[in-house]
Amino acid sequence: MFSNGLWASHLLAVGSPNIEGLTQVLELSAAFVLSMIIGIEREIQQKSAGLRTHTLVGVGAALFMLISKYGFNDVLDPGRIMLDPSRVAAQIVSGVGFLGAGLIFVRRDSVRGLTTAAAVWVTAAIGAACGAGLPILAVAATFIYLIVAMVFPAISRQLPHSSSVISIIRMHYPDGKGVLREVLALATSRGFAISEISTEALGYQRTPGADKTQSVEEVPMVSVTLHVRGQALVNDLVAALTELPGVDAVLADDANFDGE
Repeated sequence: MFSNGLWASHLLAVGSPNIEGLTQVLELSAAFVLSMIIGIEREIQQKSAGLRTHTLVGVGAALFMLISKYGFNDVLDPGRIMLDPSRVAAQIVSGVGFLGAGLIFVRRDSVRGLTTAAAVWVTAAIGAACGAGLPILAVAATFIYLIVAMVFPAISRQLPHSSSVISIIRMHYPDGKGVLREVLALATSRGFAISEISTEALGYQRTPGADKTQSVEEVPMVSVTLHVRGQALVNDLVAALTELPGVDAVLADDANFDGE
């Protein structure tokens, strides 16, 4: 049996209330703001995981860390019940790994979604840092992410590419004008090999008549996607394609490492 003094000390040791207050709210708010910044960048890029996903991942990771740090004081008993907050951080990494795996798509030789999955993973780490009481580290990681997401694509486009790298070119052009034949001839003449072609009807577009005196006519439009590979710069190919009559809205992405 405990004496009165021992019983009081035991209650203080085991029955201490969990800690929650302004500090914890500020840490959770920091995770909200920083993960929202990343989500805005992803939303501007129109990626599958955007503002809501990244914000929720960052806030959730921070909340788990706060629960791990402050949510078990009422069951702790020095010498008998000890908790390791780092175990929750490890489980955050595992859980976000499953979430990120669902964002990665593999189709033939192309892999898409790797950057988005990595962004979700980094957002969770930033949220965990806020929950752990490391706001400076979290802000620095957010700044580094923005550099990687916004500056590195421009740098990567200037680097020499291997001939095994697949690029995706998308364009619109009027159907029935022989434009695709000219596109294929131009790509092969510049040393590119085409591994896949897919087309999609876009409907009709109203254009002026051929002799300028006729009424407006409706022309069927087509969207084509080309998977090309070659050692030449794909940006030069895109520039040449835009000069072809009828070709419109030419876009290029790296299928193996894209902005997604």
